[in-house]
Amino acid sequence: MNVAIIGCGLVGKKRAKNLGNHTLLIAADQEWDKAEALAKEHPGAVPMQSYEAAVSQPEVDIVLVCATPDNLPRIALAALQAGKHVLIDKPGARHYKELDAIIDASRRARKKVRIGFNHRYHPAIQQAKTLIDADEIGPLLYIRGHYGHGGRGYDQEWRADPSVSGGGELIDQGLDLIDLSRWFLGEFVHVDGYVKTFYWQMPVEDNGFMMLRTKKDQVAWLHVSWTEWKNTFSLEICGRDGKIQIDGFGGSYGTEQIALYKVSESLGAPDTTIWQYPGEDKSWQLEFDEFVNDIRFDRYPEPNLEDAQEALKIVHRVYERTVATVGAASV
Repeated sequence: MNVAIIGCGLVGKKRAKNLGNHTLLIAADQEWDKAEALAKEHPGAVPMQSYEAAVSQPEVDIVLVCATPDNLPRIALAALQAGKHVLIDKPGARHYKELDAIIDASRRARKKVRIGFNHRYHPAIQQAKTLIDADEIGPLLYIRGHYGHGGRGYDQEWRADPSVSGGGELIDQGLDLIDLSRWFLGEFVHVDGYVKTFYWQMPVEDNGFMMLRTKKDQVAWLHVSWTEWKNTFSLEICGRDGKIQIDGFGGSYGTEQIALYKVSESLGAPDTTIWQYPGEDKSWQLEFDEFVNDIRFDRYPEPNLEDAQEALKIVHRVYERTVATVGAASV
């Protein structure tokens, strides 16, 4: 299939690198240098500055939208109106209400739309899902998640401008933890949390804390941070009969690893099995392959627009809870 990438920054480059046997036809970015540089890496690709012109090309089958959050909805809408299938990188939008028009447009156009939650395709996450589906740890009880960046000048990035980003670390890495928690536990009926800017002088948070609860009283206890000082990822999924622990995501996050701890009959030391995945990150390729299969086999994509919308609703409720908490404390 022929692909147009809109947004040729870091994520756009990763997307272009992981198209498999499919063809990058157009590399588009408001900054001509970025579009031209990406096009040069892929023989036959044409650089463009106008996303309207890019999505309107009749040879394009799929549009990958890799822009900043403020631009994601308008570009996705233009692509759907042009009759293209669309993969939108997370968060999909700044606010869950911005996705309403995209959902309506995708139904009218009868085109596939997938949200880029590539974390679901990391091998340790895939293995965890397989173990859970096989009932290896019994009924799920709770999740603990911890995800953080090392320090850099966030206050100088577009992420520090809420009109562009929609929020800080909660909408950045927090959305990934929310999506994974929803994937494992299901819908959350109770949302509590707090966001705080501890270090940088900027109008968005550098830390987010969440306590999410399902109708079955399963709990997700999540923390995301831009003040970690060392990149980290940890996800623990606890069940009645055992626990799954995932650490690392490769590269600066450390070797990706999953451990399965099975409760012993004596309730002593658990039976332990560990898998490690030291190779290259293939989650981007696997995710794109799945999207191509969504199109070929006329499947409804998962994760989809509704998944992104539900995750963004949780983010919005945590922001509301923070405002209410701060307001009450100042009275």
